[in-house]
Amino acid sequence: MRGLRRLSLASVAMVLGRVPCRLKSRGGQPPAPLGARILTNPEDVFQHNMWDHVKWSEEEKEKARQKADDNSSLRIPLEEQGKYDMDACKYWDSFYETHQDKFFKDRKWLFLEFPELLPLGLESSATEERPCGLRAPCPEPGVSGTEKETGQQRQHAPSHQHIDPLTSDCQQSCNQDGRDTAGAARQTRSFPGEHATFRIFEVGCGAGNSVYPIVSSIKQPVPKHDVILHRTFCPEDLARLGEESNKDTGAFLYCCDFSPRAVQLVKDHPDYDQSVCHAFVQDVCDEVGSFPFPPLSLDVILLVFVLSSIHPERVQGVVTRLSQFLKPGGILLFRDYGRYDLSQLRFKKGRCLSENFYSRGDGTCVYFFTKDEVHSLFSNAGLEEIQNLEDRRLQVNRGKKVVMRRVWMQSKFKKPQPLAPPS
Repeated sequence: MRGLRRLSLASVAMVLGRVPCRLKSRGGQPPAPLGARILTNPEDVFQHNMWDHVKWSEEEKEKARQKADDNSSLRIPLEEQGKYDMDACKYWDSFYETHQDKFFKDRKWLFLEFPELLPLGLESSATEERPCGLRAPCPEPGVSGTEKETGQQRQHAPSHQHIDPLTSDCQQSCNQDGRDTAGAARQTRSFPGEHATFRIFEVGCGAGNSVYPIVSSIKQPVPKHDVILHRTFCPEDLARLGEESNKDTGAFLYCCDFSPRAVQLVKDHPDYDQSVCHAFVQDVCDEVGSFPFPPLSLDVILLVFVLSSIHPERVQGVVTRLSQFLKPGGILLFRDYGRYDLSQLRFKKGRCLSENFYSRGDGTCVYFFTKDEVHSLFSNAGLEEIQNLEDRRLQVNRGKKVVMRRVWMQSKFKKPQPLAPPS
């Protein structure tokens, strides 16, 4: 057992910023881990700001469906709909001109829901000690005991291996198409992040609300034991933390947005560092657009509240093209709006473009997904399902005594290893 040492105040502050626990709201009660606050007594609803894994009654489902049917009964005229697709960049550019980087908060929940984003140098170094390894998987974040009772079994993502198809001979076992693509990738002489061993690509980075938590994790790795226990430990467990790892994570982040203003906001941020991050303007709907990295070069693609802003008829093509940049074994992480989320039911008549697809007052658009749609979307791109959740939560305004039902989709899909050629 490696000896424990006293953590510095700076270390403690850094760990507390990553702790996946809710702070104590009432004296004498331990804090509830994220995803574990279950409302069992309706009379307790206003005791907390958020409740997890909320089940809807059939009556509530029907009421939501009727509300969505009602607000989509009057649609934007067909002759006016084209501008919301053709001028989408202009609308989002205006959004960031107005709000700058003040509209969205940094997504500090990323590493709780998507631990695959943690620098793999740390995670792989802790594999032997880690209780959450492939052979003995821990529960996925956000899985409740009630969900286990349904008999649903989830696959768990295997540990990423630091085998880069750009530099290794592992692609020799690929089929002919895989060999051709990998060969083209190896012939690429130079690109940003070419020396990285772990590459992340965020699509639709906006003003950087996911970028900078990720960049921070690359430049200031979390303590090793935080990587091991990050799903469950609370502030009082700090004494159990071991040494911090200072090793180079070898990670690099790419991020893009089709709004030039958004990308400029990312680059103007004081923490922007070209040695670990490359931000660029890109419309992922462009079928002939080029990327600053070759095929088969990415370990993780992050899609957080971005596919919902794209016209539904374009989304499949976007996902299929993006999947070509994943390494075999690479993973795609997705979080977005779910069907009958509060934000869908709040739309007024006349804002609907097509079924479950709406235009906001500022011209930006949003689609609301179902679990089956998400599965088809990524499976049709040749990816294998690891996780596909409908995250239903109850958001509470205790001051106004208002209850709001939120629905988000959260999914993880993996690119399969290529088939070995016949012997």
